[in-house]
Amino acid sequence: MELSIIIVNYKSKDKLANCLNSIAVAVLPIDFEVIVVDNASGDMLDDLRDKHQFRFIASPRNLGMGGGNNLGIEEAKSDIVLILNPDTIVNKDAIVSMLERIKNDESIGLIGPKLLYPDGSLQYSCARFPSFFMPILRRTFLGNRFKKQRDDFMMADFDHGSEREVDWLMGSCLMFKKSWKAPDGKMYGPRFDDRYFMYFEDIDLCREVKVHGKKVVYYPLAVIIHDHMRASAKNPWYVAIFKDKITWIHISSWLKYFLKWGL
Repeated sequence: MELSIIIVNYKSKDKLANCLNSIAVAVLPIDFEVIVVDNASGDMLDDLRDKHQFRFIASPRNLGMGGGNNLGIEEAKSDIVLILNPDTIVNKDAIVSMLERIKNDESIGLIGPKLLYPDGSLQYSCARFPSFFMPILRRTFLGNRFKKQRDDFMMADFDHGSEREVDWLMGSCLMFKKSWKAPDGKMYGPRFDDRYFMYFEDIDLCREVKVHGKKVVYYPLAVIIHDHMRASAKNPWYVAIFKDKITWIHISSWLKYFLKWGL
């Protein structure tokens, strides 16, 4: 088994169907498996199971993005896993392109593609590690006052057309090795920290990979369409902080991240 593709579903059946369709027509001349983890969503996926070949894991409760993906990683038969969000569409050669790159370079621990919005425009998917106040700059009027700091965080100074080692990659599409020998001589197996229910779990994972001696690489020769919706930013910040549960989940993850890694 050369690759395990893991998709966590939560009330995303239609998008999951499109994602599975794109995998079915992709160029994949390899031995691979697809694992779908349903995060207690209540979605009826029997028709998708009849149409597509995948291993199905039903979580008894919603474990969040990190916890749901960890379920799939533990069941994965391959030494290399690909984390895909259900709202992604893979270009035909994107998966094989990333797989060849990570297999041929022992220094790479985690790799991610160029992400595009459905209209073909660039989606900023690689970034520098955030300062404590960066989430505030990104979601309030202060971002316009500190535009340079915000753009530096999102690597707006980078052309996004060339391969580059980066701090972290958006978790909608991540390929990584399940284990390696870290600089201290011990075996390390990257897993999502499931203390983050949602948000910051991708930043945290990339940071762990780098601490344990491997590179995080942005690889634009592979292209993925990502129908991304920022749920925590659907309302203005001064409304969201009172109305949106998802905003408080984001704030909680923000605080957990900086408690873990420091300011």
